Amino acid sequence: MEIFSMIPAGCFLMGSREGQEDERPIHRVWVDTFKLSIYPVTRREYTDFIKATGHEIPRDWTVPAFSNPELPVVGVSWDDAQDYCAWRSTGERTVRLPTEAEWERAARGTQEMWRYPWGNSIPKWIPKDGQGPLEGPWPVWLGESNEFGIYGIATNIHEWCNDWHSRDFYRTSQNRNPTGPVEGARRVSRGGAWRHALTISRTAARSKLDPAFRYSDYGFRVARSVI
Repeated sequence: MEIFSMIPAGCFLMGSREGQEDERPIHRVWVDTFKLSIYPVTRREYTDFIKATGHEIPRDWTVPAFSNPELPVVGVSWDDAQDYCAWRSTGERTVRLPTEAEWERAARGTQEMWRYPWGNSIPKWIPKDGQGPLEGPWPVWLGESNEFGIYGIATNIHEWCNDWHSRDFYRTSQNRNPTGPVEGARRVSRGGAWRHALTISRTAARSKLDPAFRYSDYGFRVARSVI
């Protein structure tokens, strides 16, 4: 069962001048209070989902490097993540994927201009000083939480967000609770990944992928609205 951290409502500067064109312009965004799971969804939690629903198994499910129950589940598509959220949503305990703005708000904490969720340098607890690729992801509990009590955000795995991706969206984004373009071809993901040369990404860095694709460094964490 996921454990959640309350992310307080507030404004922050979203984006960066350091990265790709789709991270510009830097713009101020307000995000309402919400909850975010402190860990990505684990292999154990996703196994319960498969057993309960008969859902198709993720890519590379039988690979030993991904088999530890305390690892983040990987090899799941955006569509798979949506199905998991639907299964986990009962009564008032509805869960969903975070919006891209919620994800960045939770990763940044109150430190708007830090490069990473823990500061401007790679944290010492990240395996091999952030140098990859590794043989696989590390357990979700490894390391230190950021200011908002979130573990592993921006590193270890790419995390699906709810939004469609558009390289120009930041130029027209709403300034309160943006939810991304109304349509697109790829969904946004955030964070670094164990199979990259650098396993941590800048907090503002954006990725995108076809929502039906399953890659062995893609997982997700869930959010919950607060009314």
